[in-house]
Parts: sequence; structure tokens; C-alpha cells
Amino acid sequence: MTEWIHPSVFYIPGAFLLPFLRGRIQKAGMLLIPLLGTAAMYLMMYLPHGTYWTWNFLGQSMCFGSVDKLSIVFGWVFVIMSFIGMVYALHVDEAGQHVAALLYVGGSLGVTFAGDYLTLFIFWELMAFSSVYLVFARREPEAIRAGFRYILVHAFGGVCLLAGVVLHALGSGSMIVGPLEQDGSLGFYLMLIGVIINAAVPPLHAWLTDAYPEGTVTGSVFMSAFTTKTAVYVLVRVFPGTELLVYLGTIMALYGVVYAVLENDARRLLAYHIVSQVGYMVTGVGIGTEMSLNGSVSHAFAHILYKGLLFMGAGAVIHMTGRRKLTELGGLYRTMPITLVLYMIGGFAISAFPLFSGFVTKSMVVAAAGADHRPLVALLLTMASSGTFLHTGLKLPYYMFFGKDSGLEAKEPPANMIWAMSIAAFLCIAIGCFPKPLYDLLPFPVHFDPYTGDHVTSALGILLFTGLGFFMLLKKLDPEPTISIDTDWFYRKGSRVFMWLANRPVAKTDDYVGNVYDTWFSRFTLFFSGILARILDVRGIDGAVNGIADFFLAASRLVRNTTTGFVRHYAATMLIAGIVILGYYLFSTLMSL
Repeated sequence: MTEWIHPSVFYIPGAFLLPFLRGRIQKAGMLLIPLLGTAAMYLMMYLPHGTYWTWNFLGQSMCFGSVDKLSIVFGWVFVIMSFIGMVYALHVDEAGQHVAALLYVGGSLGVTFAGDYLTLFIFWELMAFSSVYLVFARREPEAIRAGFRYILVHAFGGVCLLAGVVLHALGSGSMIVGPLEQDGSLGFYLMLIGVIINAAVPPLHAWLTDAYPEGTVTGSVFMSAFTTKTAVYVLVRVFPGTELLVYLGTIMALYGVVYAVLENDARRLLAYHIVSQVGYMVTGVGIGTEMSLNGSVSHAFAHILYKGLLFMGAGAVIHMTGRRKLTELGGLYRTMPITLVLYMIGGFAISAFPLFSGFVTKSMVVAAAGADHRPLVALLLTMASSGTFLHTGLKLPYYMFFGKDSGLEAKEPPANMIWAMSIAAFLCIAIGCFPKPLYDLLPFPVHFDPYTGDHVTSALGILLFTGLGFFMLLKKLDPEPTISIDTDWFYRKGSRVFMWLANRPVAKTDDYVGNVYDTWFSRFTLFFSGILARILDVRGIDGAVNGIADFFLAASRLVRNTTTGFVRHYAATMLIAGIVILGYYLFSTLMSL
């Protein structure tokens, strides 16, 4: 069917067209592209679910567009966030960042609507190689190094995913994207590893907390929204009910919170809370019930908006002050009050305060764990939510906007940044107060009401108790200018060990062997190769040529003797030929018996 329009057809060609535009026309193009993507999503709501743009490739059925409720809900939040991100980035004049961001969004939408694993993999790699530019674009040494680590990790994940896809295709004969049989095969686990790397599941998560704080102010907003949530989409699509994900997701939720305690860098603290919040989604996928999968999908939707808002708020402070360490900030509430209010809306949403989006979506995952008779999982997720409020909702805004006055002279960011934060803040409140439109988008019917008296009072009790504990232990939570060691230590140190081995022992051994070869072995080989070459030339080549020549000379003499004109010579020749023919006939007859 040709009436279906893939949203990425606006983002990917638009990315290549954008550098040729200038001034206000370029800025209008930055907004027009996501608006066209939004229009494509709106039209998709009125089309039947199914497959579009299919063709055969090497005997396999390929599908560029697979449309159902799961792909539609992710498609909606991706195009909405792309518009918000572009509004936030309107003041940036470097076209390269906008090109990378649009390709990044196009890759995410390509994965979302991919009907076969080959198409999914191609867009998966487009996401990796376009998003890394958003780190490189800051052009600081730390950003360059983080960008290389980022792309190396994602290249490894892509190789795992591709290897798993190949093994799956060889075993099943199909490339269609869908739930995999949990058969414990190598292909299954390779695909799972490739996806959970992008989902930042510990211990494969450090690329996120390493690279996101080093990206550009606007680039980090896009990065916070797409890579991990695209991975969550693939987990929901391909790995629902995988028991291992329950444990990995619960560990994620707690892991990110614990490491956030140690952080002094504002965006790194927020990055650790991405790990924590994605943990809820991964847990919901692992539980595998309709309620838990709805919770994972809805929480991914809400998370993209409130985490984007939080990164925009922190980015506005970094943009206006040039500082990102909590120990270097403080006292900004007087000069940046609008930024503070908008940031706090995101802080309340991620902390699951009633009337904010996180309260609706995060509660669904926790309730699904309880309904599936997993009380320990539900308890640990609730504890992680309390820790999120402690650090993202209290610690970071307190030390960034209040705390000790840093003496920084700052003002509100450009109007486009305020407008972008305002749109995201509005949606965080709208989803929290009126969740039904989001419920209608979810893949399964929703039978969950977060606003019961028991749930509201218990949630408020936990959050208020957390706030009381924060102010009572305020001195203990003062940020310190330290560096936290995470699992990236292994490949950072491992790369240094590798380079040391390459530059020292291996290089010295190579030099020594080279000198020995040049001094002794090359002379030895030259001497003996000369002798061998002479023997080969005289005895081998010359002998063979002379032998062949002697054979043909003898044969020619024999033939010449048969043409002397004497009858006896002709008779002898005929007799010999007859004997040869008779012998050949007898030999053939014996061989056929």
C-alpha cells in the first residue's frame, strides 16, 4: 500500500537538505521537518495496521514498515520529542549538529517501524554513527575521547546484534521482527546483548554516563531521548517475558540511584538516573504481562519527555554559566527563576509525584510487579523511586539553584530554550492529570487507576519522608569534586594496557626480530636462495625444456623413418598402428566388464 508514509522520509532527506538553507529559512526547516513527521504519524492513526513497503531480498521477505499500536506509540513520542529538541536548538548556528540530530531521529523511527531484522539493523547503526557527532561537536579533548569510546561500544553492540540476526535467520529461515523463542541459543543471546548494550544495562551501561555529559548542550537532549528508548522498544517487541530482564532491570533501577549519590557533574547525575529509569522499563519487559508491558511503554513515553526537560534545564544553566559541576554552582534562583520552575516540573515527574507523568507510568510497572507476585521487585523499585527524588528532585536543584551563592552572573536562556522546556513541562503535567489519551495509545487495554486514595497517600508519604531526610542530612549530601569509578574503568585501563603492550613489548620484540632478520636471516636466505635458484634454473627449468625438446626430436625422427618410400617401412608402420588400436580396444572392453 502506497498511501502509508514513513516518518523518516522527512528526517533523513531533510537532514541532507538543511545545510543548503540559511538564516531564518534554515530555522523554519528545522521546525518543518518534525512537523511533517508529526503529520505522518497523525495520518497513520487512520490507516489499518499491517505491513507496508515490502519486497524480496535474497529469498527473504523485507518490510520497511510494520505498523501496530506498539510502533505507533513510540513513533508519536519520537516525533514530539524531535520537535521539542529542534525548538530547543534553534539558537545553534552549526548545521552539523542539526544534521546529526535529524539523522538520529530518522534512525530511531526506522527501527520503530522496521518489519525485518536487516532493516532494523541498518537504522540501528545509523543511530549510532549519527549520534556520536553530537559528542564530537563539543570539540573538547574529553568529548573527543568519550565519543570514540561511545562509538566503539556501539560498534561492538552492533556486531553482536548482526551476528545474532544471522544465526536466527539461518536457524528459523525468517527475518521478520517478532518475539523470539527463548531457546537459549547463541543467536538469542547475541541479539539480547546487542540490544541491552543500547539499553545501558549494567555492566554494559558506562558508555551512557561517559558520553552524555560530554555532548553539546542541545545534543545531549536528543541523546537522552532516543537510544535507550529505542532499545526498550526492541526489547518489548522481541524479548517480552524474558525472565533475566526482571533481575537486570531491578539492578539497573538501584544501580543508577546509588551512583547518582556520588556525582558532582549535573548531567552525569542525570545520566545515571537514565540508567535507573530505564531499569523500570526493562523490568516490565521481563515480567511480560500485559500490564507490565503497558507500564514499560508508557514509562518510556513519559521518560522521554521529563528526562528531556531535565537535560534542557541543566543545559540552560550550562549554556548561561559555562559551569556544570554542582560545587561550582548555586544561587541561580534569583536570576533564572523560570528555568528553576520548569526544571522542578521535570524533577517532580521523574520522582513520581501525583499529578505528574511519572506517577502514572512508573506506578503501573510497580503495580504489575505486585500483581505478578513479585513483592521484592516491587519494594526495590519503590526504593529506587525514593532515591530518584532525593537526587534529581532535591539534591541537583538545591545545589544548582540554591545552596551556597556561587556569585555567577547569569540570566534566563534564549526564548527558544524556554519555549521548548515549557512544551515538555506542559506534557508532563497533562499526562499526569489526564492519562487516558496515553492509555489509548498503549498496545494492550489498560485496567489501572493510579489515583486511588491508598496509592496517593502512600506515594506522598514516601516522597515527603525522603524530603525530610534530605534536609536533615544535608551536610552529608554536599557534592564533592571527585571522580566515581564505574565499569568503564575496565575498557579505559584495558585500552591503555593494550597500547602499552603494542608500544613497548610488542614493538621492541618486532624491532629485535627485524634486526636479527636483516643481519643474519636475510643474508642466509639470499645465499641459499641463489644456490636454490641456480639448481632450479639449470636442473629444473632447463632440464624440463631440454627433455621435452629431445622427446619431440626423437618422435620426429621416428615419423621421418616411416616416410622413406620403402614398402617395408609403410607395412611396419601400419602393423604398429594396428597393434595400438587393438590394444586400446581390448583395454576398453576389459574396463567395461
